[in-house]
Amino acid sequence: MYDPDAPLVTLNDILSAREFQKSSELCIHTPMIHHVQDRVGIPPSIDLHLKLETMQKTGSFKPRGIINQLRYIPDKVLSGEQTMVTLSAGNYGKAFAVATQIKKLKALVIMASSAPDNRETVIKSYGAQVERYPTPELVSAVDRSVAERGMIFMHSFDDAALIAGHGSLGLEIMEDVSDPDVVVVCCGGGGLIAGTAAAIKLSGKTSTRIYGVEPEGASTMYKSRKLGHPVKDPNVKTIASGLAPPYTGPNCYRHNIQFVDDMFLVSDDQIRSAVKTLYQSGLVVEPSGAAAFAALQNNKIPNVDGKKVVVVLTGGNMTPGELVQIMAEVKT
Repeated sequence: MYDPDAPLVTLNDILSAREFQKSSELCIHTPMIHHVQDRVGIPPSIDLHLKLETMQKTGSFKPRGIINQLRYIPDKVLSGEQTMVTLSAGNYGKAFAVATQIKKLKALVIMASSAPDNRETVIKSYGAQVERYPTPELVSAVDRSVAERGMIFMHSFDDAALIAGHGSLGLEIMEDVSDPDVVVVCCGGGGLIAGTAAAIKLSGKTSTRIYGVEPEGASTMYKSRKLGHPVKDPNVKTIASGLAPPYTGPNCYRHNIQFVDDMFLVSDDQIRSAVKTLYQSGLVVEPSGAAAFAALQNNKIPNVDGKKVVVVLTGGNMTPGELVQIMAEVKT
């Protein structure tokens, strides 16, 4: 199913994915809140809108893409003869497990041995199998599952169908905010910003500036843009674990180059501070989900005075213990 050389998604691909999502219980039109600058410490000269993907089913944006991926699975998967396998220790793994449970499909999630135990517990609670391996062995474990066990690989960020599904976020943004000037989205693997940017630009909003945000310690897309080709970095390290793939996928890279205006980096300390600011305003946002806001909070995004600025808060899956730890680590 996964094609690393897939063509760029079209507006029709995105519109079709959005229409298909409407029949799913896993995806909703998430809230967009406005006039919250004073609550989150953003200058009043910025017309701020926060898109709450934290309120999406399973607590993150991930179902948007998975729903569309599942449209194209082979009959052997539907009949239970074949198992799907993915590589994720976070929000994709959770949403994948929920979606496959609803459809009564066989699923395996491969995750790192170092991933928190609670993530394995959550994924297993939805009926998916979990296998854990040391980080250097993860990709080979997936490859063996496909080659030797006959499984179907579901890519967690670089799949074209997934990118088209994520494009529904861009369509919703335009429905909620007429003519946005700036849209800021975090970038991990890059599937969300790829689909969101494609939806906005292909809908004719060519003057809307779309920016991606990565952690300084996991900046594969930023480096890829600078070097002119997708790069690998096995040494990624950041508090925002959902934004830390060890490589840039070729499909996401091509969409980023075509539709995204620029990329910016934020430090882990800036991400922690963003999590604290948002929590104190009543919003529980995990580190990965707060990266885009961290960029705005720390004046990384250019030319925003007097502009309609949409910041996407992509996920809120965080335990109380993780939140307490982050709050304790915020530097005053």
